[in-house]
Amino acid sequence: MEKKRTIVTGTAGQDSHVIGIKILSRFLKDEGFNVVELGGLTPPEDFIKAAQETAADAILVSSLYGMAEIDLVGFKEKCVEAGLGDVLLYLGGNLAVGRHNFKDDEEKFKTMGFDRVYPPEVDLATVVSDLKKDLEDKEGYQK
Repeated sequence: MEKKRTIVTGTAGQDSHVIGIKILSRFLKDEGFNVVELGGLTPPEDFIKAAQETAADAILVSSLYGMAEIDLVGFKEKCVEAGLGDVLLYLGGNLAVGRHNFKDDEEKFKTMGFDRVYPPEVDLATVVSDLKKDLEDKEGYQK
């Protein structure tokens, strides 16, 4: 029997908007993933600790209140320091306050170390498809 892939989900920093990440977490469970749900108001260190404790394959972070850059500054570096340099990092939501060009935000967060960056209206099937592909590319994950 194949080991279920473990995914850590939550909402970053001081963001309490959890509905989107709860829906995504449920979708991931339905797709056969083991999901560790951290909920809202999650400090970056809690994502890292949960990923270490569960040998997670990916961390999926939601941020809808526009402060993702502040909440997640140095997040990739902290993951590397914790021995999680190979964990996939995904981020989605309203990532900045006010009107922004999503492509600019996407580029900024990819520069910060996130593997995938999504707008708030992303189709959940796209996220799961990307996750499966990225895991397959990384570790030979089989669908």
